[in-house]
Amino acid sequence: MTPPVYHVPPPHRLDQLGVPEPLILDLAVRLTGLRGICTIHLLSELMKIPLELAESIFRKLNDQQYLEVRRMDGDDYVFSLSPSGRKLAAERALSSRYAGPAPVSLREWTAAVRAQKPKLEITRQKLREAFFDIVVSDKLLDALGPALISQQAIFLYGPSGTGKTTISERLLRVFDDAILVPYAIEVDGQVISLADPAVHEQVEFADLDIDPRWMVSKRPFLAVGGELVTSMLDLQRDEATGAWNAPLQMKANNGILLIDDFGRQMMSPRDLLNRWIVPLDRRVDFLSLGSGGKFDVPFEELVVFSTNLAPHELADEAFLRRIPNKILVEPVDAEAFDKIFQMSAKATGMEYDPGSEALMRELCLRHSEDLRPCFPRDICNAIKAITAYEQRTARVTAADLERAVTGYFV
Repeated sequence: MTPPVYHVPPPHRLDQLGVPEPLILDLAVRLTGLRGICTIHLLSELMKIPLELAESIFRKLNDQQYLEVRRMDGDDYVFSLSPSGRKLAAERALSSRYAGPAPVSLREWTAAVRAQKPKLEITRQKLREAFFDIVVSDKLLDALGPALISQQAIFLYGPSGTGKTTISERLLRVFDDAILVPYAIEVDGQVISLADPAVHEQVEFADLDIDPRWMVSKRPFLAVGGELVTSMLDLQRDEATGAWNAPLQMKANNGILLIDDFGRQMMSPRDLLNRWIVPLDRRVDFLSLGSGGKFDVPFEELVVFSTNLAPHELADEAFLRRIPNKILVEPVDAEAFDKIFQMSAKATGMEYDPGSEALMRELCLRHSEDLRPCFPRDICNAIKAITAYEQRTARVTAADLERAVTGYFV
């Protein structure tokens, strides 16, 4: 993986942080109060700021008599809040109790997102390498390649069980670079938590001297299915801290956002499409804090809609026009089906009798009009469970195939 192309140098003065100084001082007071006893080194670590800035903050707060120095620890100060510092912390806690890394400005994060838009060079061979562990036709690869290069929304549709989700989950493999993601963002004096360990996988690079308020991450992949509700697309206030949590599309910037099983969400497809018709077209989204004022944020992600419903049943022409890449994922032919069976058997650690591929095809076609990639995987897993239950050696036999297929299909 290559290092980020975008670089944010470490700040050397408080005014280079790009956010209001009172917010930074309040954060230092809050963190000190929560720890009880703090040091300059610990403050630097908690706030994700260079040591020299933590020392500047210490001196400012100490000069204002918000701190009490307890002792020296080597060349570091050990301190706690003074009575006036505790009073200040209690007053400021009424508006915010956020106690995390120092935020970056909305302007700086927006510039970073725009600068880190992927520039892909994709060939059929590169895609083939990304999908090394599944069977994908050249026809499908040749549809996915230009869509990925365009970085415009993709609509994957086709019967259930044809591998749409599996394909979507592997699209991120075409990216081989890391990006910078801030831990938090400041907007109008409010803090929005952005970096999410469930979405942003941190990577380390030696000798990468950057602003510590930013983490180095792989490009994010965020998937949401039937649990999607309207509120997940808006800022959510954390009542415990008074800070805000970024919505899913904000976290997915510079990566991929998968809307799986599109059309089966708790919110209607029309509501989702109306919400995103402008962001998909203009690459900008609009969010609102509790005050009601709106601000714009980047919408620089590849959105993938995956569905087994017909596109015209989900969206009108105006919205479908904003999803220029509509790709049909079809059932597979006999040759591909046999390869998938062989890979599935290997993945489950099972040998198989000669002719098992042909028998599985025959059995599946008794119940289904076509061959779908999910059949071999699911049936091999069923056989694995059957043999484990009966305490037999895991092996695909004709009898077990018939038994598993009978239990699999309705």
